Amino acid sequence: MSRPVLADLTVGDVVATRAVELDRSTLVRYAGASGDFNPIHWDEGFATDVGLPGVIAHGMCTMGTVIGVVEDWAGDPAAIVRYGTRFTKPVPVPARGTAVVEVAATVGALDAEAGTARIDLAVTHDGAKVLGRAQALVRLS
Repeated sequence: MSRPVLADLTVGDVVATRAVELDRSTLVRYAGASGDFNPIHWDEGFATDVGLPGVIAHGMCTMGTVIGVVEDWAGDPAAIVRYGTRFTKPVPVPARGTAVVEVAATVGALDAEAGTARIDLAVTHDGAKVLGRAQALVRLS
């Protein structure tokens, strides 16, 4: 796959979409890698007792997983020079099956002088926005 070229992009272009699936084994692996063993990410009873709809995905797991759509589009993870978001709504992960998170990456701004594109991510689960102001700054040729 060839890398995108800045001059070929226009603000508003949808450059990538993806459905990301999260299951309980994803949460277990993320907890082990991150050291975040908060019971809201693995204990159904605890999660509902504190007012959640059930076990929820780690926010940083969701954030880290959905940026993959931009990494793949850019053709090089090192091309992403900045990435940030706000967590707006939890992603409940069922005991069986998966939670599907929909991602659409759109060109939000271009800076020819800096050689960068701001990619805005729309990230939803069951039609609700789960990440707000998710933006990646990508250096392109």
